[in-house]
Formats: sequence, C-alpha cells, structure tokens
Amino acid sequence: MNLSKVHHIAIICSNYERSKHFYVNILGLEVIHELYRPERKPYKLDLKIGEHCQLELFSFENPPKRPSYPEACGLRHLAFEVENIEDTIAELNMHNIDVEPIRLDPTTGKRFTFFQDPDGLPIELYEK
Repeated sequence: MNLSKVHHIAIICSNYERSKHFYVNILGLEVIHELYRPERKPYKLDLKIGEHCQLELFSFENPPKRPSYPEACGLRHLAFEVENIEDTIAELNMHNIDVEPIRLDPTTGKRFTFFQDPDGLPIELYEK
C-alpha cells in the first residue's frame, strides 16, 4: 500500500451558504469548483487547502444530527497549520468567532488552539 498524502476532507453542513461564507470568506479557502445537483438538491463545493489538500463541503436536505462528544469514536477535529497563531486568532476574533486559549503541545512544544465552524465542528489551529 502506498498512501502518500491526504487528498481531501469531506464535511456535510446544515446551512450551505453560511458554511460557504465561513470557509471561503473567513478562513480564506480558495474555491476550486462548485456543483449543484438539482435531482438530489445538494451542493458540493471543493476548496483548496494549501498546495496538496482539499476540503469538500456538502449540503443535503435535512441531514441527520451527529452526536458530538470530545472523546467519541470517529473524526475528532480538523486541524490547520498556521504561521502565526496570534495573527490568525485576531482575524477570527474580527469575525466574532470565539477561540479557546492557546495551549502548548507537550510533545512537540508547538502552540495550538480550537474554535468551531458554523455547525460546531471543532477546528484546530496548529502553529508551524
């Protein structure tokens, strides 16, 4: 098996326009492609993360709620690497996004913190 990199991460959102605004206008991800499928009524938005990864944002009518507990099995969070954590937090604060206090990774010595997307998905900022 030859797994070389993460190609994409897929997220199903509850409000497409709100989540599109968040990921494009607030987080600054670049739109690669947007598709609407009228027969199923979902949108699919491909967003560029850096040079080698994508985020796929999906919308479906009435998606079921997923229980979210910090230690539940399954995807725990989405993490983005940033150059300067304070600058990134300041930009998020300008959009009234609450960010947790900065923590220190005891293994790597790197700083990190968390905030949430419009659906409560935990997003981590990890300083380079």
